[in-house]
Amino acid sequence: MNIPSELKYTKDHEWVKVEGDIATVGITDFAQKELGDIVYVDVDTVDETVEVEEVFGSVEAVKTVSDLFMPLSGEVIEFNEELEDEPELVNSDPYGKGWMIKVKISDESQLEDLLSAEAYQDLIQG
Repeated sequence: MNIPSELKYTKDHEWVKVEGDIATVGITDFAQKELGDIVYVDVDTVDETVEVEEVFGSVEAVKTVSDLFMPLSGEVIEFNEELEDEPELVNSDPYGKGWMIKVKISDESQLEDLLSAEAYQDLIQG
């Protein structure tokens, strides 16, 4: 299982890559394997400010629909539009081309609440 060490993680199986005050968010390799083949990614919160742990969108797989929870409070400034035509990128490249949103972070202290790669690995190994 791929858990890049430079990223931060949430208990909801999302990853966060922080560059300055912008965070890129997607779902983890573990999450995409659990969901199975992803057929649609729905994000309708672009240009909205969303609080930490609120729903910013959903991901639809063949068997289930799963909410996506905001890892950090902030304004959703971009959605990965490639996912509209190729939602399977979330399966094939969850940490790269399968990213979902970019967020302008409004409260950097929330970064301390995110999990390290080691802590996330412990979480999914139960």
